[in-house]
Amino acid sequence: MQGRRLATFVMAALFGAVGALFLGQGSARAAGNAVSQLDEQCLGCHSAEGFEKDLANGEKLSLHVDGAAFAKSVHSKIGCAVCHGSISLENHPPSKTKISSIRDYSLAMTKVCSSCHGDVVKLYEGSIHASLVREGKFGPVCTDCHSPHAVMAKAAYDAASGTPCSKCHDPIFKAYADSVHGQAGLSCSNCHRAHDVSAAAKGDQLKNACLECHQDALTAHQTWLPNAAQHFDAVSCPACHSPTAKRKVDLRLYDNAAQQRVAEKAGVPQFENRARLADVKGTGLDAMALRSLLQGFNREGVDNQVTLRGRLEVTTGAEAHRLARSTAAIRDCAKCHQHGADAFQSVTVSIVGPDGRPVRYGANPDVLNSVISVDSVSGFYAIGGTRIKLLDWLLALAVLGGIGGPLGHMTVRWLFKRYAKRISGKEDS
Repeated sequence: MQGRRLATFVMAALFGAVGALFLGQGSARAAGNAVSQLDEQCLGCHSAEGFEKDLANGEKLSLHVDGAAFAKSVHSKIGCAVCHGSISLENHPPSKTKISSIRDYSLAMTKVCSSCHGDVVKLYEGSIHASLVREGKFGPVCTDCHSPHAVMAKAAYDAASGTPCSKCHDPIFKAYADSVHGQAGLSCSNCHRAHDVSAAAKGDQLKNACLECHQDALTAHQTWLPNAAQHFDAVSCPACHSPTAKRKVDLRLYDNAAQQRVAEKAGVPQFENRARLADVKGTGLDAMALRSLLQGFNREGVDNQVTLRGRLEVTTGAEAHRLARSTAAIRDCAKCHQHGADAFQSVTVSIVGPDGRPVRYGANPDVLNSVISVDSVSGFYAIGGTRIKLLDWLLALAVLGGIGGPLGHMTVRWLFKRYAKRISGKEDS
């Protein structure tokens, strides 16, 4: 059946091409004579609706090309043969190329894209999308975002539908569409870039992306927010600017020697294995388990090389994109800085995965106020925020010591001078 269909289309292409050229029956001809005669022959078959190929795995590979869309595309100038160089009228159909699956075909065609778009493909190779493909997982390739037969110059992104990003990230796009950024008409690539998309949690990428546009943000916050710089380091922007979101504390493993977050090595999933071993009860890391986990990442004989740096953030990617106008942002300090604040009831411990995305493990909220883990979370401590009583007492003692030392010294000097005068007076008499 498949062979007869192909034969029919070939006969239509070979014997009907001339008629299509002169009588305007070719779908590309309706677009304004924008394709070559050779491409008209190809479209004689491939412009037919429902034209497809049955694959061995049961999938159906669409062979349909919208002639009008192709005629308007940037690829119409180079023609079919540039990308499909292995196919000619002499050997097609049937093509001897075996296609195992639609996915394998897409991956193979990506190599064709690099022949013209080498610089762009190089950027893509360093992206989170490419790393997923290398791991054997699904990650978008060129043809997942760009319809090869309908590519328009710099117009791949549709602000109204979020295509192509919404194809994989629909919940995030829906949240973003109603946000202040979505309403302003900004595209995903304004923050995430188009081809070298990196993991959202990689380094300070998110904060830097915000500050690229909001360059005076720190100065503006310093007029009313105490310790604004510390907040910028320890609190994500959406934690305040997505006011309806649920917040949590993420304790990130940090290498003090290398001055960067600890990253998992590819193929060596130490973090989750060590976390599970430390979490004996399977209820989340408690203070003792957290200390044990840290000791496992510290080199023998080196204390505090790997510590924790806490960060207040929202719980989901959708909430991170549901940003409100600045007038609706949280400004009430008591929202976080009070005993039992909701933000401190959800805690995770994380490490950077091989692809740049965080790998998280749940922790008991008590790790934030346990004496055992004070040294682990002290870098995240804010007075009255985490409610670590020991640190509050130590701070009070430090303040008293700082004040008491000079006062004590002055008192001793005054008493010594007074005593010296009395002795001097007795000697004179």
